[in-house]
Amino acid sequence: MNNLLSFLFRYRGILVFALLEVASLYLLIRNSTYQRAAFFNSSNAYIGQVLDWRTQVQDYFRLIEVNQGLMKENALLREQLYPPDRSNRQADSLPVSPDSLTQARLAQAGRPDSLLLGLRQLPAHDPDYPLLPARVVSGTLRRVDNYLTLNVGTADGVKEGMGVVSAAGVVGRVKVASEHYTTITSVLHSKTRISARIQRDGTIGTIRWLGEDPTHVLLDEVPRQNKLVRGDTVVTSGYNAVFPEGVLIGTIDGFVKEPDKNFWTVRVKLAVDFSRLIYVYLVTSRPKVERDTVEARAGVLPEGEVKP
Repeated sequence: MNNLLSFLFRYRGILVFALLEVASLYLLIRNSTYQRAAFFNSSNAYIGQVLDWRTQVQDYFRLIEVNQGLMKENALLREQLYPPDRSNRQADSLPVSPDSLTQARLAQAGRPDSLLLGLRQLPAHDPDYPLLPARVVSGTLRRVDNYLTLNVGTADGVKEGMGVVSAAGVVGRVKVASEHYTTITSVLHSKTRISARIQRDGTIGTIRWLGEDPTHVLLDEVPRQNKLVRGDTVVTSGYNAVFPEGVLIGTIDGFVKEPDKNFWTVRVKLAVDFSRLIYVYLVTSRPKVERDTVEARAGVLPEGEVKP
């Protein structure tokens, strides 16, 4: 103890200087929007590289588990894309206009027809929602505001505001991207708002997270006169241009009619298990810029936007 006190006393000047430097940097970043953004962008690249190295080491010892999961996922996708009834199978082509020349070129290219993501069959080369595969290298789960880090960046075509989905359903939205890494706000974020629809009857609501259970969210703005059924499927509504319409969010796990409110309190079990999330896809809509411009001119806030 005496040695520790002696050490602190001997180097008290350096320690106080270091403490003041840290405090000044903290105040600068906290109170300056520009400095905060610059710090976030710079740290994102370095932290992403370190996390990528760590993930590579962990992946080496998890190859068997990952391969087994991929095998099960591929089996499920093949079962859904190619049902036993051959008469109900979809044509092996992209959903394009019936132009014989275009179809011939696509057939020669040998491209896959579609990817099934969260109940929504997305064309693999849809011009409205191009897909960019990515891997989760790090993420948080138990905080009020949770983020995920992906191993793709601006060099791969990532842009701020892109939606992120997985084979199971909706994951989140891009917050910031460096050259090779991207940080996204997940569904488990206090400011996340996603426009949703109950698939059975088309009822529209808004998904938000309370910051508690990472497996459940709330579906707000469902009128009390609407009939709800436990187990109903909840999907994206398509009201905003971030996510395609019909991507799975989860299923209704419970609902309560509170006497002082005109809306149901609906509890939704998420389709995505964020504790085991590995592979995701980034989606973007080409008409989004034009749509946002028109809505901004009209003074309309796009419903269901995942706020940063």
